[in-house]
Amino acid sequence: MQTSAAPPAAQTAEHDQPGRRTLGDEEFSAAVAAVTSAFGDPTRRDIYLFTRESEGVTAGQVASHFDLHPNVARHHLDKLAAGGYLEVLVERSGSGGAGRPSKRYRASAKDMALEFPARRDDLLVLLLGRALSLLSPEDAECMAESVGEEYGAELAAQMAPGEGQRSLHAAIRTVADALTAHGFAAHAEARGTSVSVVAEHCPFGETASQHPIICAVDRGMVRGLLAGLYGDSTPVVISSRARGDDTCVTAL
Repeated sequence: MQTSAAPPAAQTAEHDQPGRRTLGDEEFSAAVAAVTSAFGDPTRRDIYLFTRESEGVTAGQVASHFDLHPNVARHHLDKLAAGGYLEVLVERSGSGGAGRPSKRYRASAKDMALEFPARRDDLLVLLLGRALSLLSPEDAECMAESVGEEYGAELAAQMAPGEGQRSLHAAIRTVADALTAHGFAAHAEARGTSVSVVAEHCPFGETASQHPIICAVDRGMVRGLLAGLYGDSTPVVISSRARGDDTCVTAL
């Protein structure tokens, strides 16, 4: 009587995890870019681990623990918050004074893995593309940008609740970090008198190529994020991967 050999460990792991898929090259690169952007700095990695071990920390506590200037500590915390790895809570003084409310950072439930379950949002993106094709180009673009703007505004509110405006360059860097965490592999870039957000990957995949109007979603995200982090702006799309360009560039 013959017995079949056990499958290799890799195959077993694959079969033991139904519903999981391996990322494509571009998706994997975008995921690595997101993790590298957030954790490429050793001090930032230590700050994240320090935060995970507590119920929440302030920039002052991080500065004291790691012997950093408070502004440097706040930069690291905001970078992690932009990537979705930390949540930001606002604490107001119980005395009801007019002082600036303090911000407390705590670890979020963001998945750190580079291999993700098969995404249900793939189907939603396909549905969005089909729905947009039923509208006039003007209405479709307006709706896509509006959805992106609302989502971007919500992200900005989570990163900087109750906080005043910051400089344009600092806001653009934070926008790029937030887009990278959402699969765009983005970075900020100065181009002459303007500042741009350059995205080297599109999480919408083939749907964006078939329906380039979907690019209005990330333009809206940039607008919504900037509205919360800096102030009203008018992002302009300079180039688009969906239209055959090497990168997506949104200029301010």
